[in-house]
Amino acid sequence: MDRISQLASQKIPFLFVISYDKQSVIVEPLDDLQHFKVAMHAKPSQCMYHHPKLHKNPIDFATYQKAFNRVIEEIKAGNTYLLNLTFSTPIECSLGLEKIFEMANAPYKLLYKEHFVCFSPEPFIKIENNTISTYPMKGTIDASIPNAKEKILANEKEMAEHVMVVDLLRNDLGIVGREVRVKKFRYIDTIKSAEKTLLQVSSKIEAKLSSNWHEHLGEILDAMLPAGSITGTPKQKTCEIIEAVETHQRGFFTGVFGIFDGCNLESAVMIRFIEQTDQGLIYKSGGGITIDSDAKAEYQEMLDKVYLPI
Repeated sequence: MDRISQLASQKIPFLFVISYDKQSVIVEPLDDLQHFKVAMHAKPSQCMYHHPKLHKNPIDFATYQKAFNRVIEEIKAGNTYLLNLTFSTPIECSLGLEKIFEMANAPYKLLYKEHFVCFSPEPFIKIENNTISTYPMKGTIDASIPNAKEKILANEKEMAEHVMVVDLLRNDLGIVGREVRVKKFRYIDTIKSAEKTLLQVSSKIEAKLSSNWHEHLGEILDAMLPAGSITGTPKQKTCEIIEAVETHQRGFFTGVFGIFDGCNLESAVMIRFIEQTDQGLIYKSGGGITIDSDAKAEYQEMLDKVYLPI
């Protein structure tokens, strides 16, 4: 994290990539990117791949339910109130990582050559004019369901999950800033994929930073990571449960990446994530579990998030 603060204090533009557990931190100046391709709000490439093939080989429901039940036991014991449970799904895809990066219709895209591609719909933090903003995203529904928007906004389980994440992110911003406020609460984002259109519920929270925040950018990121939207609450204990319950290592999945342009910062949570492994391509996905969660519905949400936004 020291490298991040060093370059930011010198106003040198750079890309940073931080793993979920913060053990891997990669920083590359933008004028010397060697291992990465990055795009923020770029238009996707217009190619012939209108219907790429994606075959999923997910874990069976019984395996998912075993982990789900352990999470529910932890919730009943009062050790966590919301936990983001994730799994790896082996996939077969007609496109390679670089072509997926070029084609993906997503606001935040990152390609770590020969390692992974991420096409995330979820911003992490933005810093502009000494104001830091974060945008927790919790609650997903198939847009083809009749009255989908009304149903997701009225769903009590989804509301409780979203409120808990907003509360957690308010606390995280309070660690690094002042005058914390929820600027916009539970609005709808539309996410289109090759298979279906999804609606996702987001909020916007912001706080004020001191004018010399560039000198402490590494500390700001360290204090806020891992991102609350992909862990749960309370964060420390929930992370311990995730380590015990999940059957894979997250690695860079659910970490963050971003660009400091010499003045401002924009970053994203690394969800919607395909990783190249010795055994083939792995798509990592998941969702938030609360006391009101239904195992079959959560399993389906995990599978729905395995998609190509093309």
